[in-house]
Amino acid sequence: MHPSRRRSVALALAEAAHTGIPLAPLPPNALPRGIAEGCRIATLMLEALDFTPCGLRLAPAPGGGMVAGAMLENRLLREGRPVTLSMLHRPLVSPAVLGVLAVDLPRRGDATPAFAMVHPALDIAGWRLREPPADAASAAADLAGLGLLVVGRGRTQEPAPSRLGFGPVGIRRTGVTVDLGAALAASAAAARLAGGLPRGAVLVAVIGPGVVPTMAGSRLSASFAGLGTVRVGFT
Repeated sequence: MHPSRRRSVALALAEAAHTGIPLAPLPPNALPRGIAEGCRIATLMLEALDFTPCGLRLAPAPGGGMVAGAMLENRLLREGRPVTLSMLHRPLVSPAVLGVLAVDLPRRGDATPAFAMVHPALDIAGWRLREPPADAASAAADLAGLGLLVVGRGRTQEPAPSRLGFGPVGIRRTGVTVDLGAALAASAAAARLAGGLPRGAVLVAVIGPGVVPTMAGSRLSASFAGLGTVRVGFT
């Protein structure tokens, strides 16, 4: 894609983020040709909005696999604040884990990241595009579907395998085992490819599958054995 067209796509996405009005589907000649180009568009969009990332988020990609995107401080919400459904376009809620880096994460190396704090979280994906992207490259251009991240109380512990229960509050569900250490290690690997992160930055790993919140008044929770529970309510 020509650099001028790449910038035009980024500016259109930035306007959609600023106004809250979703962007019409991109024409074929404006679609990123790979994840790297999608990431460049996302970077230009953040520059246009004057937003500085506070870390990296790794989320499920269309068609399978995972796609990385910037995490923004203004998209982090403490547990207890209700979320208005109309704030997000095509929201999808998934359990997630957030780790705060205790030391710098350098670009080179493969050492296990050290965390000052690990938090249970609920990821509420949302898009600037009117229709969710059909491929990972387009998802990367739209910040990997970054919407909001509801963050529960953290613990000073290393991430480990945990039994996860996720779904509507008050309904009993069967838990599944998830490896939180492996999930955050995958986020760390993506952050290294992007150039590394400083101490205090956050790594987020979204754990699918998610559910679509359909009505005001609904409440969802994710319970991680050994880590804690996080809840969100919608208005």
